[in-house]
Amino acid sequence: MLVLLESLAFYRNVRVGLAVGVALAVLLYLTRAMELLGPVVEVREYPVVGPDVWFALLAFVFAATSALLVAIALTVFEAVRGARSVEREGRS
Repeated sequence: MLVLLESLAFYRNVRVGLAVGVALAVLLYLTRAMELLGPVVEVREYPVVGPDVWFALLAFVFAATSALLVAIALTVFEAVRGARSVEREGRS
């Protein structure tokens, strides 16, 4: 199993996915928190904590989801590339 994960560059893909997910989440959170696109009209009530905490939690979920999607996409790309190289070697 470990050989399969290494051949698919899984660990590298996870690191790249985490970097992309965290970067996107930080960018979106800063856009919201610093109101870079203009002031936010507050029409909702946020229970227990304020809107910034809820948006930080949402940014965390977005980071995790983005990281997972990027890692899966890169791993599938690596698997397809590996399968094509094996197919070419079989023809030769």
